[in-house]
Amino acid sequence: MGSQGHGQVQRWQDRWWAVGLLVLVVWVGIRLAFDGWSGWPGILVGGLVYAGFMTWLVMRRRRRDARAVGTDAARVPELERRIARNGELPEDPAEQAAMIRLIRRREEKLRRNRWWAFPLLALLFFGIPVLWFASGNVGAGLWGLAFGAAFLGWMVWFNRRFVRRMAGMRERIEGVGGGLVTGPVAGPVTGPAGGRAAGPVTGPAGGAEGVAPGAR
Repeated sequence: MGSQGHGQVQRWQDRWWAVGLLVLVVWVGIRLAFDGWSGWPGILVGGLVYAGFMTWLVMRRRRRDARAVGTDAARVPELERRIARNGELPEDPAEQAAMIRLIRRREEKLRRNRWWAFPLLALLFFGIPVLWFASGNVGAGLWGLAFGAAFLGWMVWFNRRFVRRMAGMRERIEGVGGGLVTGPVAGPVTGPAGGRAAGPVTGPAGGAEGVAPGAR
């Protein structure tokens, strides 16, 4: 299911070089703010290494998600944006099925990683300022504490909002108590005897629990 086949053009910020550039700018900016310009060559080299690693990690995650849900890696960021904004549903029934599988994959990962991810982030963002305080660098310690508190607060807020919007998007596609909606229906669905069909309308992927080819 290619992005061009759906009339979609991949945004420049979703490309690998844009991801790497963003990580590099953020890393170098934070390090320069704390350490000053005197050590900029080492900061730049470390930023390039870190940006390369993070870019590889993000692209690897996209490829795995794409294989698991049955779409192209280039489409994963767009589907995630639509989920996060509770935005427009894909018109293609196959993409709706892929979005449902992506939502379920994200929900499962959140449930599995919730017990260790936030405690680890808290230890990282509050433990490093403690080391700065211990070494006598009070200014860096205060900045680190403020940044850590703001970032963790944002993470909690964003996580809760994303969970709510995933559930809302899933309900919009599946229908409350129904099967996967594959597209607009112009009139009532009738059975072979001319009466109303007795069951939910499901898509070719077998509903929300359909598994993409090669996902197992």
